[in-house]
Amino acid sequence: MSKSNTEIIQITTPLTPDVIKSLKCGDMVSITGTIYTARDAAHKRMAEMLTNGEDMPFDFGGNIIFYAGPTPTKPGDAIGSIGPTTGGRMDLFAPQLIASGLVAMIGKGLRSDAVKQAIIDYGGIYFAGVGGVAALMSGCVKNVELVAFEDLGTEAIRRLDVACLPVVVAIDSRGNDIYDRSNQ
Repeated sequence: MSKSNTEIIQITTPLTPDVIKSLKCGDMVSITGTIYTARDAAHKRMAEMLTNGEDMPFDFGGNIIFYAGPTPTKPGDAIGSIGPTTGGRMDLFAPQLIASGLVAMIGKGLRSDAVKQAIIDYGGIYFAGVGGVAALMSGCVKNVELVAFEDLGTEAIRRLDVACLPVVVAIDSRGNDIYDRSNQ
C-alpha cells in the first residue's frame, strides 16, 4: 500500500486486516489484483449455500466482491463496460457473507445499518465506485474468468484481474460512512 502525490492510495489484493484498518472514509483508492463480481442473484445463491453448509465458489479471505454485471465483451477487449450496482440491493445477504469472511465490497450508494454493523464487527470495508464511469472501469480489467453460476448470465460470478481500479472508501472499518451527513 502506498500513497502517490495525488493522494490516491494504491492497494493490492488480497487485502490484509492492516490495510483495511488503515483506510479511512473518503480515501481515494486504486485497486490492483484479483476481485470477483457478484450481484443480487449470486448473493442469494451464496447465502443459500452457506445455510446449507456448502463451500463458496471462491475463498472470501482478503477478497473483494464488485457489485457489477458486465455488458457483452467487444472483440479485442477483456470485458464490456462494467460499473457499480447499487450496494443496497445486496443488503439482505451481505451481513451473512461478511460474517462468513467477506472483507470488502465495491458498489454505489447507501448501505443498511445491518451491513454497516457487520463491517464494524468483522473488520470489513465498503468501497464506492463512481457511477457513469463503466467504460473507464472496464479498461482496468486485464483478464476475466467465469467462476460460478453461468446460468445467471451477467450476474454470474467472475474473477477479474484488475489494475488501478478507482474507488472511494465509502464505509471504513470503524463505520464512518461517506453517505451519512449527520456527523458532518
